[in-house]
Amino acid sequence: MIFIKWLLISFTLVVIATIIAGQLGMFKGKPPTDLGVQDGKLKPPSLTPNSVSSQAALYPDHPQLDYAKIEPFPLMGDASTTLARLRNIVESMPGAEIITSNEHYLYVQFTTRILKFVDDAEFWFDPAAKVIQVRSASRIGRSDLGVNRKRIETIRAQLGAS
Repeated sequence: MIFIKWLLISFTLVVIATIIAGQLGMFKGKPPTDLGVQDGKLKPPSLTPNSVSSQAALYPDHPQLDYAKIEPFPLMGDASTTLARLRNIVESMPGAEIITSNEHYLYVQFTTRILKFVDDAEFWFDPAAKVIQVRSASRIGRSDLGVNRKRIETIRAQLGAS
């Protein structure tokens, strides 16, 4: 019985310490310095299963190719209109902060409420393919438990419905 009480107290203390660490920003990670469009491409997917990219197929030998693949967004009108709609959608999402926005590119940081994990999402109008390329990745951690894919698919659904 004493062991179970000790175990519960220890578990509770670990949970509290983890929440405090998150609130202090210890799980934010560092902002990437290599985002944006380089030679017609967004940054490659992460080497661990914590990102999705509509350009994953450009890296056929990538170790996370199957995990990272996601479809680009179709245009809803022209590029500027689609990106403006995307901006409106992400502005209404919890934890979203728009960092860069112009007529061809949108960069958003999504921060989780309790532990303050940060994911970086990019949306870029690809004039050659006439689609919005997308990349979303967690800054830290080996796995994102599917959070980036779910978020991008939620945005896709809202974009199609608007």
